Amino acid sequence: MYTSKLIQGCMTWGRWGKQMSTNQMASQIEDCLSLGVTTFDHADIYGDYTTEAEFGKAFTESKIERDSIQLISKCGIQLPNSARDNRVKHYQYDSEYIIAQAEQSISNLNCGYLDAFLLHRPSPLMDLQEIAKSIIYLKEQGKIKHFGVSNFTTQQMDLLSAYVEVEGHQLQCSLNHPQPFTNDILQHHLCKYILTMAWSPLGGINTLHQDNPILDKTLEEMATKYECEKAQLAIAFLNVHPIGIRPVVGTTQMTRLKVLKAALAIDLSLQDWFSILEASRGHEVD
Repeated sequence: MYTSKLIQGCMTWGRWGKQMSTNQMASQIEDCLSLGVTTFDHADIYGDYTTEAEFGKAFTESKIERDSIQLISKCGIQLPNSARDNRVKHYQYDSEYIIAQAEQSISNLNCGYLDAFLLHRPSPLMDLQEIAKSIIYLKEQGKIKHFGVSNFTTQQMDLLSAYVEVEGHQLQCSLNHPQPFTNDILQHHLCKYILTMAWSPLGGINTLHQDNPILDKTLEEMATKYECEKAQLAIAFLNVHPIGIRPVVGTTQMTRLKVLKAALAIDLSLQDWFSILEASRGHEVD
């Protein structure tokens, strides 16, 4: 599964954030491509089920070639929504729904196919064979190129993999959520050749001074040493892992995106990496 090394998250492009116009979104897409950020991360629920269609309209107006970008979308979370007759937040993964939602996302995004289609969160009622049936159909029809999951455990991925290949996983991983570095999930990804994407990769970097002052102090020292910003260290920290973690960044400011992309070139030393991990966890490694 191919993605750019930095992935642009689109959750806040519409109603849930910046409320960009069609022209603004089109310019945003073009600006991302100019920086080499060619992968865009969506979910059906973003903007209360409106952002995908807004992005799709902007993508069409931009005249950018389809094979110049990669589009990821996610399904499965059902938010309370009168148009969908949803009274309570829940998860839905029957085959008919998965297929219909993939087709809806493709239509919304005006893209012909999805480069990757993810299950947004695991459900306690997942029928793995039912899920596999829908994904196999979508791949056979050329509607999705790759299949993955988000926020799953290693056991859940292994159970699902018995029926259909899991090619990507989007999980929470950051300086404020370093557990994937010390449990088995990233090693599992290495063994299974699963593309790893990290949501919220900055981990609340702007509030570390009050949430984790020890980590904040360590990053201040490292920022001086490496002549960079603390936010860049958060990206560089993820980039050290051999799995090649793809951060999903939500900024809509091109100057910030350029700064974060530059972080991929920062070469943290081995001991500095462990110093940051120690500060993040509050204790040294065992």
